[in-house]
Amino acid sequence: MPLPSPGADTRALVTGASQGIGMAMARDLARMGHSLILVARRENVLAGLARELESAHGVTAEVFACDLSKHDEVSRLIERIDAREVNILVNSAGIASFGPFLEQDWDYEVDQFNLNATAVHRLTRAVLPGMVARGTGAVCNVGSAAGNVAIPNNATYVFTKAGVNAFTEALHYELRGTGVTCTLLAPGPVREAEIPDAEKSIVDKVVPDFLWTTYESCSRETLEAMARNRRRVVPGPLSKAMNFVSAYAPTGLLAPVIGNFYKRMG
Repeated sequence: MPLPSPGADTRALVTGASQGIGMAMARDLARMGHSLILVARRENVLAGLARELESAHGVTAEVFACDLSKHDEVSRLIERIDAREVNILVNSAGIASFGPFLEQDWDYEVDQFNLNATAVHRLTRAVLPGMVARGTGAVCNVGSAAGNVAIPNNATYVFTKAGVNAFTEALHYELRGTGVTCTLLAPGPVREAEIPDAEKSIVDKVVPDFLWTTYESCSRETLEAMARNRRRVVPGPLSKAMNFVSAYAPTGLLAPVIGNFYKRMG
């Protein structure tokens, strides 16, 4: 089943479009001819991206700056798209925290849950009725390979991503026969194609470059998977290795090892 075709009145809605996977997917969708609704907090970055996409590809790129960790801001976005024909939704916005759960800033943890999980839940529900009624549409929710395993010192993040993973895969099966697809993107580490040595983390220095997934390659692989109505896509060799290990290694063995690493990140 191919992706929905671009049209004069249709829009691809991409959250987290100001950076990373969201920005890469917005660029690829525009290259394919889709007009967009770009969503993130940083209006100036979105405006620059919108100008780039409109100039390069002749599409319409609307900017909607909001904080999706806030209930009222999600409601404002849902009101904006209520009468719109959103035929592709990419829920990419997300944040994470590292370190012991009880030592984290509680307001940040609540925002993390609301952004990573609640906003995904609400926006998916907002666009699906129209997609199903039209018999065409595609949803991609960005979960994580981290949602496959218990990771101490990353508790709220894995809580949200485990939920997104299961929710999206459940919808994949529920939507069979409707003409609407639902694909989970479950990446491991993803980064820019080139990082200056001074900005490299310990992980960047230890893991060989060829194992990393770039935002651009992640986007391409994800859009191909969506076009084939795949249930889950795990892009890149390092992510695939993490996905395999998390599926088969005993939690009692794996969790303390990863958790110790994440504690140091905190």
